[in-house]
Amino acid sequence: MLNGFTSWPKNMADLYRKEGCWKGETFGSMLRERAKKYGSRMALTGGDRNLTYAELDTQVDRLAAGFQKLGIKKMDRVVIQLPNIVEFFEVCFALFRIGALPVYALPSHRSNEIDYFCEFTEAAAYIIPDMHGGFDYRTLARGAQKKNATLLNVIVAGDSEEFICLKSLYREPADLVETNVQPSDVAFLQLSGGSTGLSKLIPRTHDDYIYSLRLSADICGINQDSIYLAVLPIAHNFPMSSPGTLGTLYGGGLVVLSPGPSPDEAFPLIEKYGVTITALVPPLALRWLEAVSTRNYDLSSLQVLQVGGAKFSAEAARRVGPVFQCVLQQVFGMAEGLVNYTRLDDPQEIVVNTQGRPMSELDEIRVVDEEDREVALGEVGTLLTRGPYTICGYYNAPAHNEKAFTKDGFYRTGDLVSLNSSGYLTVEGRDKDQINRGGEKIAAEEVENHLLASSSVHDAAIVAMPDDYLGERSCAFVIPRGETPKARELKQFLKERGLAAYKIPDRVEFMEAFPKTPLGKVSKKALRQLISDKLRASRKAIHK
Repeated sequence: MLNGFTSWPKNMADLYRKEGCWKGETFGSMLRERAKKYGSRMALTGGDRNLTYAELDTQVDRLAAGFQKLGIKKMDRVVIQLPNIVEFFEVCFALFRIGALPVYALPSHRSNEIDYFCEFTEAAAYIIPDMHGGFDYRTLARGAQKKNATLLNVIVAGDSEEFICLKSLYREPADLVETNVQPSDVAFLQLSGGSTGLSKLIPRTHDDYIYSLRLSADICGINQDSIYLAVLPIAHNFPMSSPGTLGTLYGGGLVVLSPGPSPDEAFPLIEKYGVTITALVPPLALRWLEAVSTRNYDLSSLQVLQVGGAKFSAEAARRVGPVFQCVLQQVFGMAEGLVNYTRLDDPQEIVVNTQGRPMSELDEIRVVDEEDREVALGEVGTLLTRGPYTICGYYNAPAHNEKAFTKDGFYRTGDLVSLNSSGYLTVEGRDKDQINRGGEKIAAEEVENHLLASSSVHDAAIVAMPDDYLGERSCAFVIPRGETPKARELKQFLKERGLAAYKIPDRVEFMEAFPKTPLGKVSKKALRQLISDKLRASRKAIHK
């Protein structure tokens, strides 16, 4: 068992097995079974590569053998930072097959995050593209290797320069030495949105994650005829499992990989492949809604458009059906576990006004006040949850786990929600110090700490400010030290510290002092109100 992993209590694990939630599958066995069942059917297409289920299974064996030859073994952690390419799946399933653990980084992460992931997990390998989006990922690898003695292998999909070329690792399937991988083993580590510091790591087991895939595929109607278009970064939990790419492979469908999410990249793929389902975050959904009338593509194959990652406004939700002539499905979930869906046959008012209900009958949820007392139906409170696919603790984070979980094992999601009599949740906001920038989560404390490293900053506070397009953007309130710097100088400072672009504040406001709570703490509520009022006044001035 992985050190630092908190397993389910035995009585709950026994219940989940008895109820048929955990069926004893691993990702390696799942793919092997799908290859036997759907062998010649197309599984993946992206760029100039296409793989059938049988071909994917063979490629996975070949690469798994190569990883073993390199010395990667069961429970080794491997940081993966790949874009939407077929190689992502070959790499992940090859690691699953030998029991090594992918650690999913995003293409937007830079040295601040990558160095931390490699150090905290004691990663044995780091797998990257050569170039993506105009950025050379080999520069990140050089920095990470200098700082991490355990990082023995850097593997590159593309021009490897001094590193190991991914293509060179594929060996004969017969070279693979079988590894004893158990369904209860941790399969991989995902990243939390986090409200303090850098992302916490989320351990997901074969048992719990495959259960979530099975439920998602069923609720979303995934079968052999389904064609899922992945436009969001595929290392995100939403496009990975709800039902996402892995849920589609579980159901025997075809996964189409888009290099990016823009209508000009995605719409031609919908027409070419007859895409039946795809998933967007709200800002992208708004872009797509506006783009339909100005593009001449046949989108009639689209049956389901999922929107999740952040709250989708009711006004925009009402437009999806008429514009795309398909069903809108709202999705509200988290990498820690719980996933809620509106169902495909739900009434319009439910689909438009709620973010769905839990997908498992064994999902337990509570909506509570500040004293953990359950609130009345319809009232807003903090969402707590536990269940057969919700983690019992973050990886190697005992102090944080004491705060993030109740004594009886409920996860404190940090989401403010209301619950109706039919079990549907409506998301009202967050009680954690976190900004949800169009589905990308920003921990205020992390950015504040970087700002405080500047010699021109005395104090800093990051808050969310409302935005019609992204839902929220970030605003940095700064008390300068000495002469007031320019906002662009602070943004450049953060960029040079290796912070991901989406974490750099959208706006900087300078102040002489911060408003305080009665206890003397910085009142972020007052700061949020201040920037909201300022934006409102600015809009009024423009419209006069």
